[in-house]
Amino acid sequence: MPSVLVLGFDPHAVPGMDGDAMRAVLDQELARFGDHAIDASMTLIAPDASAESTVIAALSERDWDVVVIGGGIRKPEPALMFFERVVNLVRQHAPGAAFAFNTSGGDSVEAAKRWL
Repeated sequence: MPSVLVLGFDPHAVPGMDGDAMRAVLDQELARFGDHAIDASMTLIAPDASAESTVIAALSERDWDVVVIGGGIRKPEPALMFFERVVNLVRQHAPGAAFAFNTSGGDSVEAAKRWL
């Protein structure tokens, strides 16, 4: 069974976001992976000093086939350096994984399937 790790910001750590509503979307999306016979895990990151160790721990759990990096990390220009750091952590700690990028919290399955 293919394996996918989804990395995203913890919606409760993003100012102005309805964390509970976004978390429900993310949990629903994680459940959809099972419908496609994909073993998936999600790691939600706080944009603080704990981020790097959290990402490394998730990447080191197993050999991932695909790592999906969420739009919250990737899209806003102020997060550019954080996104760059995450990409390089994936490259270093999951060198066999393909990169995938979703457009929202609700299409991570499709993003991952492009590379499986």
